[in-house]
Amino acid sequence: MQAAQTLIDQLIRNIETAVIGKPEAVKLSIVALLTEGHLLIEDSPGVGKTSLAKAIAKSLNCTFTRLQFTPDMLPSDILGSSVFLPNLGQFEFRPGPIFTNVLLADEINRTTPRTQSALLEAMNEGQVSIEGETRPLQRPFFVLATQNPFEFEGTFPLPENQLDRFTLCISIGYPDPKVERDILTKHRDGQPSDKVQSVIEGAQLADLQRQVRQVVVEDSVSDYLLQIVTETRKHPDLTLGASTRGALTFYRAAQALAFVEGRHFVSPDDVKRIAIPTLAHRVISKGLVREGQRERSQSAIRQILDRVRVPT
Repeated sequence: MQAAQTLIDQLIRNIETAVIGKPEAVKLSIVALLTEGHLLIEDSPGVGKTSLAKAIAKSLNCTFTRLQFTPDMLPSDILGSSVFLPNLGQFEFRPGPIFTNVLLADEINRTTPRTQSALLEAMNEGQVSIEGETRPLQRPFFVLATQNPFEFEGTFPLPENQLDRFTLCISIGYPDPKVERDILTKHRDGQPSDKVQSVIEGAQLADLQRQVRQVVVEDSVSDYLLQIVTETRKHPDLTLGASTRGALTFYRAAQALAFVEGRHFVSPDDVKRIAIPTLAHRVISKGLVREGQRERSQSAIRQILDRVRVPT
């Protein structure tokens, strides 16, 4: 645990050189990484979504690919395709950018649902099926996606099954005035994220991910977590509750949060702290208005957390 904590602290400090004044967003990003899941960063333009994603990717000594999603992008632009070689008289498969360790999907909601769906199998099973053949992806495989929830023109909302593939959905928010002044100073000599160095190897990351699964979750804490999930399916303000996959992801995220905090067991506070980032994007609130959808979902989960009895 001590060696693991040293690695995690080093990773967090490295990312914070590029993302200033947002320790909770950085910590939750590491949680998503250690669950072997994926991360969706949703916030207004210019608050550091891409900087956070790039800092995480550069901190890992792994292959990294950045994709700017656009409305004219096709699934083959992500997965790859076969190219005919006239001199050999045969087709050769050219892998797409998805064959990487860390994929930054910038503004993922700007591409069409057809192209978005190209990520479903990869994010859930770590493989892609192309032209009748299944091809495994490299390990670790981590998708970092960003989207702007306020700009609706020319965007395509992510469907529920796509959102369910993301372990956490987080927001960064505007910095405090003092922190914003430090940001201005740090950007005098260029982008701080461009200077981030890799501090952890792929094998070390895989070992940390294995250790997360060994974090103890006592039965009463498991029951508490499941009761929260069950309440999302019965809440009067929600039309869709969390799925069984959501419950399992919730469980893994609580383990990873405890591990990042340096503990080998999950406490009820871990469950409460990780509930909204894990569940709010998986549930659907009532009402046809898109604006405020996530806020209404978060409010419903807060009500559930206040109502469900905490084990002691």
